[in-house]
Amino acid sequence: QSPSVLDAMCTEDADCPMGNPVVGGNGIKTGKCVMFNTTRSTCEIYGWCPVENNTLPGKPLLAEAENFTLFIKNTVHFTKFNFSKCNTLQTSDPTYFKSCTYDPFFNPFCPVFRVGDMVEAAGETFGDLALLGGSIGVRIKWDCDLDRPAAQCQPQYSFSLQDRRYNFRTASYYWDSQRRLYRNLLKLYGIRFEISVHGQAGKFNIIPAAVSFGTGIAFFGAATVVCDLVLLYLDAKADFYWKEKFEE
Repeated sequence: QSPSVLDAMCTEDADCPMGNPVVGGNGIKTGKCVMFNTTRSTCEIYGWCPVENNTLPGKPLLAEAENFTLFIKNTVHFTKFNFSKCNTLQTSDPTYFKSCTYDPFFNPFCPVFRVGDMVEAAGETFGDLALLGGSIGVRIKWDCDLDRPAAQCQPQYSFSLQDRRYNFRTASYYWDSQRRLYRNLLKLYGIRFEISVHGQAGKFNIIPAAVSFGTGIAFFGAATVVCDLVLLYLDAKADFYWKEKFEE
């Protein structure tokens, strides 16, 4: 193990307990303390060779991904009202979704989103986010008044930055002709999209409206009684109010 890893430094075999991982290192201690160079000794490890290379490119390897598009199809169900709606525009043109791109002002009903536009709407630049990776939140909000035509029930989209420096590792393992185990380790950087859907719907109903109206009337009646009690018994000018309310 490299002497730059503090937990790998040793002076004798007892400093390298066999089977213990090297904290911040790249493998498992074999139980031996070996000479790394003429001045330093480190724990011998059992691990993959060569170790992971953390060198990053100076620019995104696939800059053209900024112009990639993402098709998001979402259907919302309001079971209480037996109502369902999809975010895709009902059209007879079979080429519509191949040519349209979402725009909040000029094309708000197209569910095809350009990756660069989504990153920009989240307040980031594609070049910075694509290099080290990141996570973008896509929020789809449905707020529907079902007393209006169904065509007016449309989603609203918003984008936010969830995390910077998003990456993950994946590996493939194989044996060579001499039965030696090898692996290819890939550390992948990219943009992750996390989609969440929120919705609410309402519709006029005479029964709840009548109950609310009756409750309001009863509340005003109770409020009058409470005000009278306060003025008659608790107010400093209760005598004056009593005489005015109950004239002899």
